[in-house]
Amino acid sequence: MKRPGPPESSRLTFFLENALAREARVWKVPVFQNLTLKGTDISLSGYKKAVLWIAEISAHFQFYPETFALATSIFNRLLASVKAQLKYLQCIAISCLVLAAKTNEEDEVIPSVKTLAVQSGCKRSPAEILRMERIILEKLHWDLYTATPMDFLNIFHAMVMSNWPQLLQGLPQMNPSRHVAFLTKQLQHCMACHQLVQFEGSTLALVIITLELERLTPDWFPVITGLLKKAQVTSTEFIRCKELVDQELTCLQPSNAVYIFYPISHAIQDHPKARPPSHGSSGLKDSHRVSLRVAANPPVLAPFMPAPAQIPDDAMETDEYYDGFGHLYSEDGGAGGAKVMNPGGSCPQLRAGEGSSPCPPLQPPEQD
Repeated sequence: MKRPGPPESSRLTFFLENALAREARVWKVPVFQNLTLKGTDISLSGYKKAVLWIAEISAHFQFYPETFALATSIFNRLLASVKAQLKYLQCIAISCLVLAAKTNEEDEVIPSVKTLAVQSGCKRSPAEILRMERIILEKLHWDLYTATPMDFLNIFHAMVMSNWPQLLQGLPQMNPSRHVAFLTKQLQHCMACHQLVQFEGSTLALVIITLELERLTPDWFPVITGLLKKAQVTSTEFIRCKELVDQELTCLQPSNAVYIFYPISHAIQDHPKARPPSHGSSGLKDSHRVSLRVAANPPVLAPFMPAPAQIPDDAMETDEYYDGFGHLYSEDGGAGGAKVMNPGGSCPQLRAGEGSSPCPPLQPPEQD
């Protein structure tokens, strides 16, 4: 990976400024009080289960990590805007994922609402999901996109790698794309924690980067200080978020993390569900797809229940995201250095002169 020059650094700064402005304008999260979502009968475990369920369905249908992050953002903004009831939480969750997929994914990748409902184990009809989509759009004024924690993680990580390309040299089999995929797993875990929902995505992403740098090098402080200034994160919020994230990640990995990556060629041979990475004509989009293939008759996912649950290990494996991040850092063997291609995913708002893009038109509700 070559170190990008000043134009690339300016481009990353531009992305960050646009993402921060977007976050400041539309960021909104639910408030929890007395072990429930304020003003509702939705418990902390019910909320966590819903977010983990979104993550599981997103991985099952091979959506971008950014799609899960956007779906969770829409989910949080809606719960902060209305007093939802527990009996509607399943329908809200799957509708948020559908809207996020319509915003981020290519049309041929998005399953029909009926297929998504059946394979996810959702007990809602396609007509109910479509009606809920319209309710969400109306409550959020058809403005679905806000800069998500995943967007900020991509931007901050690219900034660190551009200014400190030697950071990962001491880690065998580690490169920037594998590294950001590893951090993506941590971020998704944290996004299901109700305590961390209260922090802006920029703060959460920067904390995860900071904790990782602390483990990698004793000279992490100057880099983080510069990012803190650019991100406009207050020290009080940063420290409080850092303590909570550190606690949350304790159950995900030991404090002295050891990076071991199974060679992808061996994984393809040994894992019955694995397939080789795609580097076809569609470029970043195809390679960004999760590496697990959906079988011809895929099993129905566990139905949503308001009880605590864990994400299956095979749904959150680091290598599921690796190939796409390889394109992000030009590690696919192509010429050129670490040219970052839209660190905010497929978000059109990170381009100059464009406003928010409305969700594609919905189909008429089906007759019950």
